[in-house]
Amino acid sequence: MIRAATVDDVAEIGAMIRELAEYERAVEQALATEEQLREALFGEHPAAFALIAEDDSTGDTVGYALWFPRFSTWTGTRGMHLEDLYVRPHARGGGHGRDLLASLAALCVEKGYERFEWWVLAWNEPAIGFYKSLGAELLDEWTVCRLSGAPLGELAARAPGTAGPGPAA
Repeated sequence: MIRAATVDDVAEIGAMIRELAEYERAVEQALATEEQLREALFGEHPAAFALIAEDDSTGDTVGYALWFPRFSTWTGTRGMHLEDLYVRPHARGGGHGRDLLASLAALCVEKGYERFEWWVLAWNEPAIGFYKSLGAELLDEWTVCRLSGAPLGELAARAPGTAGPGPAA
């Protein structure tokens, strides 16, 4: 079963985020607290949304998908960015990942989103094969760029003035 996450799922989502970070060899980077997740997913101005995959026979939580809206200047429409897709190892191969992605695709169609995008680590061949089997296009001509930590602060310090309105913090 796939369902929308509720505030009662925050602890389980946090646990799965750490499991995913361990799988991606970056557990030291998984710093989000339950309080931060609660605010991000269920606060006054949610930054992201999540779906939960449950095992049909046991009701156990076996996976999640966490996403947020994007905007394309080229299409003039919103899209969806999938931040995390995770299915616990014991439940892989049971269709949960496909069902999570299908549910997200249905949300895209329902909301009129024209793009559904996510990143995958280049070494994660099982995931790449799975995504290709669903018809996903791998955009090899794009490179992800990131500023964080000291470089982010250093560039921010060079800003000529206030940036103006943005999303709520």
